[in-house]
Amino acid sequence: MRRGGCVLVWQLAIGLLLLAVWEWGYALHDRAPWVVPALLDPYFVSKPSEIYHQFLRASCLVSTRGEWNGLFTPEFSRCLARAENNLWIAAFVTLKNTLAGFAVGVSSGFVLGLVLGRSDRLTAIFHPFIVAANSIPRIALAPIIILAFGIGDASKIVTAWLVVVFLVFFNTFEGARSVDRDHISAARLLGASEWQITWTVIIPSAMAWLFASLTPAISFALIGVIVGEFIGAEHGIGRMIIESEARGEAAGMMVAVFVLMVVGVLLASIVRRVQAHLLRWRPRAAEGG
Repeated sequence: MRRGGCVLVWQLAIGLLLLAVWEWGYALHDRAPWVVPALLDPYFVSKPSEIYHQFLRASCLVSTRGEWNGLFTPEFSRCLARAENNLWIAAFVTLKNTLAGFAVGVSSGFVLGLVLGRSDRLTAIFHPFIVAANSIPRIALAPIIILAFGIGDASKIVTAWLVVVFLVFFNTFEGARSVDRDHISAARLLGASEWQITWTVIIPSAMAWLFASLTPAISFALIGVIVGEFIGAEHGIGRMIIESEARGEAAGMMVAVFVLMVVGVLLASIVRRVQAHLLRWRPRAAEGG
């Protein structure tokens, strides 16, 4: 407990120091330009205080006149109805598309990896096509996806799926190929069918490989959705960033970036907790002294 408290104090101190430098550091740029970089110019990265006030306005907690609306009040509801792409709607749309693309990508990647991992013939046939498809930068396909599926949610889900599916596929494929052959032989010796072997031996062994890919997969799904929103979207945090950039509002862009950071951390934490719960049967590595 003492060690954890010490770490927390250091983290808070470093965080407050960074915020203080960010807020007031650029005032020293003219006197000491060699110490304070030009990147701290509020025109590019705004200031924490301005970002905080912009967050309150974008989330309808404060009106444009600076009056406090609060939550679940008539003023708050009117602001939500009036602001078509407010922070709440944008975050909901981005999160919904991220989870949908993540779910479709994980499920399809897992099934494909399992099928090809169990069949040497299918692997030999489809291997060059998979390598060729994986060699294409998925983000470069985002404009084509927008052109094919429009600027609605479907294009964002497809983009997220395309980013996630190969990551999950290759992990599952390797997991299915690395199953201990002695376990498969023992199952066959006991009279298990191929389906029973797949269900009781292959899938449990591949699950560890699958879960190893889920944390980066959820982050990549979020990246895919944001890239799609950059190119064209009706709602979403990516559209908020593009609109703020067009107006030259650094505070608005930074609000969206911080919201994305919080969403990404929360999603990754949830995935890790689910992974720890579902893989609790695995023995843990002994901790060093």
